Amino acid sequence: MKGTLGPVLTVILAILAIWYVACVPMNVREVLSAAERDGAVVTPTDPVERRDAGAVGLVLNNTAHLGASWSLDRAKLPAPHQIAVELWNTTVVEEMTGRRGIVNSGSLSNRGLVYHAGITLWATVLGFVIGTGLGILLAVGIVHSRTMEMSVMPWAIVSQTIPIVALAPMIIVVLYSVGLQGMLPKAVISAYLSFFPVVVGMVKGLRSPDQSQLDLMHTYNASKSAVLVKLRLPASVPYLFASLKIGIAASLVGAIVGELPVQQGGLGARMLAGSYYGQTSQIWAALIAAAALAALLVWSIGALERRTLRRMGVV
Repeated sequence: MKGTLGPVLTVILAILAIWYVACVPMNVREVLSAAERDGAVVTPTDPVERRDAGAVGLVLNNTAHLGASWSLDRAKLPAPHQIAVELWNTTVVEEMTGRRGIVNSGSLSNRGLVYHAGITLWATVLGFVIGTGLGILLAVGIVHSRTMEMSVMPWAIVSQTIPIVALAPMIIVVLYSVGLQGMLPKAVISAYLSFFPVVVGMVKGLRSPDQSQLDLMHTYNASKSAVLVKLRLPASVPYLFASLKIGIAASLVGAIVGELPVQQGGLGARMLAGSYYGQTSQIWAALIAAAALAALLVWSIGALERRTLRRMGVV
């Protein structure tokens, strides 16, 4: 851990430095427009010319007016400290001092990021469980049935080529028409994205035992179910966990995409609301919350993997 702390901090500081530098050309037009309204002389003076000019040229010709690049209220690219303030205000401050916060109302505020992250988390977990279960069952069927492999596997591959942004509204509309609302439509979208990595990984894992191991099971007159339980499934565990790490991240993406057309809470709805009102800091805060949530979920799968493999005697 100590050996990796230095490189990690170096990478983080490098990203922050590049981020702060990128804020200047990204926000230069808004900064110059604000400076002109305050009476400053900017180059070029014509707004049309500034619109058509390159960002780097505007920066080089107006170095005296660039200080506001890191403090705009509606910046195209908010500075990291602005996003940190937004995260603090929408988590700690909102819940501790807000009228709807958990301290004053006893429940999480629907204006806070924690509330929306919780909605996304539950949809992610539910979709992940559904997708994982279907993926394992489908993989078992593919391994034991050549017909199923030839008929189902190509469709599973083709299904992943459909853009989820186009498919999500269709799924939601269809499920709403049959009375399925709330968390389930988002979970179905999450399951759609998460099942495929599990299928591929489990098929590979279930086929990982070599022929000598299979022959040994046959000499014991083991049935197909016994071979599956005592040989194939234990051999597939490392492949399964590798797939689960990919699947949980894909499930989170599916939950966020599923929240965009519904707009009933969640990190996806939070991002969409920020785009409607030009609150880029809110969008970035939701993105960082989603990244932190994904890291936590992947870490949880990794911890479960280490514990499982240790109990199996693998590590």
